[in-house]
Amino acid sequence: MTGVSFGLRTGSYGSLQQLSNGAPQNQAAPVLLRKPSKLGVPGYREKEKFLPFVCRYLGRKRVAMMLLVALALLVFVFGSFTVNKEGSGPIIVPYTESTVPFVEKASGHTVVMHFPGLVDRQKDRGSLGRKTVSRSGRSRAQPPPVPALLHRRSPRPHPLSHSDLTSPNSGFTGAVPMGHQCKNFAFPPPPPAYGKRIGPRPCPVCYVPVEQAIASMPSSPAISPVLRNLTYVHDEIPVKSEQHGGSDFGGYPSLTERDDSFDIKESMRVHCGFVKGHKPGLQTGFDIDEADLEEMEQYHDVIVASAIFGNYDIIQQPRNISEAAKKNIPFFMFIDEETEAYMQNSSVLNSSRRVGLWKIIVVHNIPYADARRNGKVPKLLLHRIFPNVRYSIWVDGKLQLVVDPYQILERFLWRENASFAISRHYRRFDVFEEAEANKAAGKYDNASIDSQIEFYKREGLTPYSLAKLPITSDVPEGCVIMREHIPITNLFACLWFNEVDRFTARDQLSFSTVRDKIMAKANWSINMFMDCERRNFVIQAYHRDLLEHMPPPASPAIRARPASTTISTPGRRAPVKKAISSKRSRSDRKPGSRRHRKVTAGTRDRSSS
Repeated sequence: MTGVSFGLRTGSYGSLQQLSNGAPQNQAAPVLLRKPSKLGVPGYREKEKFLPFVCRYLGRKRVAMMLLVALALLVFVFGSFTVNKEGSGPIIVPYTESTVPFVEKASGHTVVMHFPGLVDRQKDRGSLGRKTVSRSGRSRAQPPPVPALLHRRSPRPHPLSHSDLTSPNSGFTGAVPMGHQCKNFAFPPPPPAYGKRIGPRPCPVCYVPVEQAIASMPSSPAISPVLRNLTYVHDEIPVKSEQHGGSDFGGYPSLTERDDSFDIKESMRVHCGFVKGHKPGLQTGFDIDEADLEEMEQYHDVIVASAIFGNYDIIQQPRNISEAAKKNIPFFMFIDEETEAYMQNSSVLNSSRRVGLWKIIVVHNIPYADARRNGKVPKLLLHRIFPNVRYSIWVDGKLQLVVDPYQILERFLWRENASFAISRHYRRFDVFEEAEANKAAGKYDNASIDSQIEFYKREGLTPYSLAKLPITSDVPEGCVIMREHIPITNLFACLWFNEVDRFTARDQLSFSTVRDKIMAKANWSINMFMDCERRNFVIQAYHRDLLEHMPPPASPAIRARPASTTISTPGRRAPVKKAISSKRSRSDRKPGSRRHRKVTAGTRDRSSS
């Protein structure tokens, strides 16, 4: 037990007589043991004289208040001593960052430990010393209320324990190479399951310095298993031949073509958006200015991309970006004409088409009416519009990047020897539960979600189980994607987009189906790292519509001044204004009464007239 056990005393200080049949025994007189008299205690008579004197001089109420203050100070000092003595963990501050470099004694390497909002106040502090702090710096006594839907139905716990999920053999975090600077980094245990801390939170991640991250970039592309050559369907007049969804932009692939696209071969030709026009972004739908297309066709080792459509989000500026990344990594932000007009009217966007680090790319002739579905085009098809890029990092428009891109790629791609990385959902790992959660939250119409899940069930989709190991989740948190642009990852992105184009725009529902079909044909896997690690390098903001509907901060309460009465007295030159207090003096109160009616302004004057 972790709590303190309290004993209850059931007897008095003395021993009671033994009773038999309801009458005292006559054989022996009972021996009564008495407590030692307080009169024998040294100083007791002095205390009896001192306390009444204090009570008479200060008053009983003041003495009681002094005792309460002293008790509160004792509790505070004792609590602080307990926290400093027994704690062993950091204090979590969700919206600040600290990058702590240190030298590892064993290898002599410099290692950067990034704690998103983790401030180490002592080496040995624990969960007892954790405190959640808001953006304004004020501590929050209570977490935000839990939605009613979470009370009705909570997802089942993951069949693997925390230690299993973070072990090198689980396939979850990958094995750190021998001699790596972060080899001895131990992932911390999960926080205690207290009801006061509900929801996801970041966790520490071990990054190497930027210079070492750049040096660890592979010199040659990764080998694409099975698939070597990937081309794309071009159709100027796409025709819909089946009842399932699709679009002119996606080309309406038939179910037969869909099945063939999952049969991995050395050379393949698949639908991948942009079926019209001569090249992506030029008379294809999702059109881009030619000057921007020329810039996007240039060679880059790494790019960072994001998008805001339908004026849905507020642009977030990256932070903690190194000079090397600012010089060599372009940041592209795709927006539609609606968002462009808003940014121009609010003086955020000027003729330079740059907002901070972001290069603004305006998209014309967007292919979908749904802004969220338009956002899936750059999210999943970056390899189509950036044909000469090796690595890309996608971040949703609501996210703010707070770690250098080189460090992120080193941690989640290069160190893990992976070509595709995405975080798993922080709460759900089963597609069926994710579908129910989407319906409950109104993310999409229920009939479309049910139709998609039923289609996947007929293909063999089953709830997640341990039989899928080393895969640890079927549900991603798709707001951040890191990938190397090689044929197998490009194929995965194309087929994932085709599912989004055919069914609902909720890409979490189709992710595992595409992944499992490709993994069944090729020796390829995806690094699904923990969501708390994702929250280490991005900070999530609110969507614009939520910000606009939030109530303004409460203004300080202004107390009305007490009403005053003008007392006019004959023989005086000027009236005198006298404020009538709403509180009675101690002499006006009746003895023995505890509650009294409040006297409103002007009552006494009316009663006296």
